[in-house]
Amino acid sequence: MAKKQSSTSKRQAIREQRERKQRQKRITTILVLAGVAIVIAALLIVPSLQRALTPVGEIVTAVPKDRPMVDGAAMGDANAPVLIQVFEDFQCPSCRQYSQDVEPAVVETYVATGKVRYEFHQYPFLDDRVATKESDQAANASLCAAEQNRFWEYHDTLFANWNGENQGAFSDKRLVAFAEAIDLDMNTFNSCFESNKYKDRISQDLNEGTSLGVTGTPSVFVNGQTVRPGFIPTFQDIQQAVEAALAGG
Repeated sequence: MAKKQSSTSKRQAIREQRERKQRQKRITTILVLAGVAIVIAALLIVPSLQRALTPVGEIVTAVPKDRPMVDGAAMGDANAPVLIQVFEDFQCPSCRQYSQDVEPAVVETYVATGKVRYEFHQYPFLDDRVATKESDQAANASLCAAEQNRFWEYHDTLFANWNGENQGAFSDKRLVAFAEAIDLDMNTFNSCFESNKYKDRISQDLNEGTSLGVTGTPSVFVNGQTVRPGFIPTFQDIQQAVEAALAGG
């Protein structure tokens, strides 16, 4: 009987030891997973906090570009034989790339020579599913700058200060700071911006773009014909469309 009790005690001790090891293993696993979750959360949250805490005064100054015959959000001869319409969202990284890499060559080759009238149209959509309307507010601010015939300078400043979609780059404070950076009349700008003056004009641009078949940005149209839809048009793409329009006209 004593041997049987001893054997039972040993088995119980072994079982308890195994259970303790399993509990320790589960606790260790939970701690490891919790640590991983904290690290992931930090990686996601910290950059957003850093952007949110970036002082408003830290504004990137855009390099000035030659814009011939500026007329609000358009440029070039109003009677030019070819019309280029560009639909963009200021939060769109592809629009930023197009504006910096393709647009200058189009302006130099065709707008400055009187062959093309070039129009910028607002197509803010990247903030449709979020509460803070950075795309819409940037669009409104750019048109307020256009009131002072400084649309294109403000346009370049927006793209120069882009740092991600819906990340605070175009908060109201920063949009006002951009206006100050390019020396706009701030009383006039603030009155325009705070009243959301161009809400209807932006809606009209959106509707026009939708009627033309815009599904993303940038979308470029030459005399109403889309150029390379779904991709960032190259200068060569636009050149081919313009030359065909000139030949046909």
